[in-house]
Amino acid sequence: MEAYQAGQRIFGENKVQELVPKYHELPKDIEWHLVGHLQTNKAKYVGQFVHVIESVDSLSLLIEIDKQGKRNNRVINCMLQVYISTEETKFGLREPEIYKIIESPNIKAFENVRIIGLMGMATNTEDVDMIRNEFHNLATFFHTLKSTIFKNNPEFKELSMGMSSDYTIAIEEGSTLVRIGSKIFGERKNAY
Repeated sequence: MEAYQAGQRIFGENKVQELVPKYHELPKDIEWHLVGHLQTNKAKYVGQFVHVIESVDSLSLLIEIDKQGKRNNRVINCMLQVYISTEETKFGLREPEIYKIIESPNIKAFENVRIIGLMGMATNTEDVDMIRNEFHNLATFFHTLKSTIFKNNPEFKELSMGMSSDYTIAIEEGSTLVRIGSKIFGERKNAY
């Protein structure tokens, strides 16, 4: 509430089970972004209110999000999560998988999903050059898609990269959205 009262209106959450109660407890003019991994079977819990799902990492998840958008009579903004890290524990799609999704007949049939950009998480490292390179490559890929496949889609404009530890590098490399949690709210405490 302190951040809200200071004027912040876009909030992100990693976990569905933490996002849903916050949505119900906090003011309704908050634009909620789901930034953590979303399992297909949990899309129904956020379909009625989430503004952006930044972490879409499969066609089957997009199909389910479209279904939930239809069920709730709304269009859900989505970002495709690109795997840019060297860490096996991170989620995301590789470039060929993104092309396969974007060019699939399924995506052209969606009425309740809007692809608005890309999201990526850099390797958790102190190596600034490695982080910069990962962000630079993602930004290059974003601009390639924006100038080709999405050239007639002005809504494809968001590049979400950068967290508390590396957001300044992300901004320098062209990020339009940064995910700053621990620098604002402190280290995460496991509520569940």
